[in-house]
Amino acid sequence: MTDRTVAVPRSLPVTRSHAARRGRRRIRPLLKHVLLVACALTMLYPVLWMVVSSLRPNDEIFRKAGLALTHLRVENYTGGWNAFSQPFSHFLINSLIVVTGAILGNLLACSLAAYAFARLDFRAKRLWFAVMLVTIMLPVHVIIVPQYILYSQLGWVNTFLPLIVPKFLATDAFFIFLMVQFIRGIPREIDEAARIDGAGHPRIFFNIILPLMVPALATTAIFTFIWTWNDFYTQLIYLTDPDKYTTPLALRALVDQQSATDWGSVFAMSVVSLAPVFLVFLAGQRFLLRGIATTGGK
Repeated sequence: MTDRTVAVPRSLPVTRSHAARRGRRRIRPLLKHVLLVACALTMLYPVLWMVVSSLRPNDEIFRKAGLALTHLRVENYTGGWNAFSQPFSHFLINSLIVVTGAILGNLLACSLAAYAFARLDFRAKRLWFAVMLVTIMLPVHVIIVPQYILYSQLGWVNTFLPLIVPKFLATDAFFIFLMVQFIRGIPREIDEAARIDGAGHPRIFFNIILPLMVPALATTAIFTFIWTWNDFYTQLIYLTDPDKYTTPLALRALVDQQSATDWGSVFAMSVVSLAPVFLVFLAGQRFLLRGIATTGGK
């Protein structure tokens, strides 16, 4: 009886401590989620404000910083869509042409260059790999003048060629490095087994390595789409004809075409131009995370 009476008060503090620990374990994830949601809303506020402003009259856009919508003005979308001699879809198609060519060029050229650095042995391999990495740190403003002179002599200015052809020459060193890291994680025994069966480097690359590189290829395609779609500086340099304008240039022209800017139409077309970026990111988010996870740790 004595042992039982002594054991009861000793077990009570232990039970209370366990309950307190469980409560803390439940509260901590809740606080983390609340903090993450608050940070996400803070970062998304400019985008939400732009979407709401695209449905406001011009006289209310810059007077209200909140997200409350009092007057719905859908005419901003129709006005911005038909603000030029061609519908805004013309500029979306131009951007799609440039983006498609850039994606195909990066996928083909960067994957071939990455396979060469990861699997082939050639003279001064480390030197050329170091030179390739140095180009990542080279600002685009350093090379834009000689590039423009070259493309001007070739007659490529005011065409899509300066925006597409360099991608087929493996000029994006970041994607080469990303794919090299991925290929190095593939066991060499697979290559050796295929070589025993009589396969050469082209067959090994296209039939074995390339199908295993889907996460890295998807990451390259998504980043290329986002960067090329949102590129303004390079497209402004080479495209001068309004018929060749891409989406960023059309948005700039929508602001500059009249003294009193229709900001409702500008925000409406900005929402339209951002929609493909969000859709591509949401559709490829799974491959993007897999590609970054499998290449960053090797």
